[in-house]
Amino acid sequence: MEKIQELQGKKIAIVGLGKSWFDFALAKSNGEHFDEIWVINAVANVIKHDRVFMMDPASRFLDSDDAGMQTNGMKEVLLNHQGPIYTCELDERCPGLVEYPIKQIVEENNSYYLNNTVAYAIAFAYWHKVGSLHLFGIDFGYKGNLYFAEAGRACCEYWLANCMNAGIEVGVAASSYLLDTAVEAEEKLYGYHRLEDPLIVDYDSETQKLKVRKKSAKKEKQYIPQPTLVGREDGKAEIELKEIIEESHNEPKKW
Repeated sequence: MEKIQELQGKKIAIVGLGKSWFDFALAKSNGEHFDEIWVINAVANVIKHDRVFMMDPASRFLDSDDAGMQTNGMKEVLLNHQGPIYTCELDERCPGLVEYPIKQIVEENNSYYLNNTVAYAIAFAYWHKVGSLHLFGIDFGYKGNLYFAEAGRACCEYWLANCMNAGIEVGVAASSYLLDTAVEAEEKLYGYHRLEDPLIVDYDSETQKLKVRKKSAKKEKQYIPQPTLVGREDGKAEIELKEIIEESHNEPKKW
């Protein structure tokens, strides 16, 4: 697969199945623009998008119910979607499948650390040198729910670190715990969070750099590694997240 030159420098949203994907709807309703929207698995059956990443073979959805409640939605996508749907192998029943450029990405980046579908999408963005990545529904963990913590967070953060080191701007939905985004300000810096006057990290919009200050110091805008996504500037946009589905229904039968 040849690189898609048009993707270089573009603003990309990646939307997954985690609870913070509600922030994507709020961002769009507040006028946020993305050059392309990439979706993970069954999100393709819900929102308008440009590319789908589904790294399991299509047979997992078409020939079994191993994917749990994603199965029916993915069947509809796979049998009718014209693509591109990036995956590990082609299937003649699915018109939109495209083989993921695994050889190029592993060999050019000298890394095989790709253990979940979201990481493949991030690596794809990194390979194409996009300008910025904005992640919604990419959570991998939920406060107060120690049992349901999905594998793969470290792999995604590894590829996000590669992106940031390459100068790609990375933003995470405000309610997501990826990159500790939703962690309380005074809890972000381990060790310093135990002090009577904990240290807080702020973002200086003028210098576009991070600043560390004591919590008791003059309050400034808290750093969130993302441009404004959900109307935070005027303080009017709020969202209350609810459980999407009972855990027992949300988990695939076979990982």
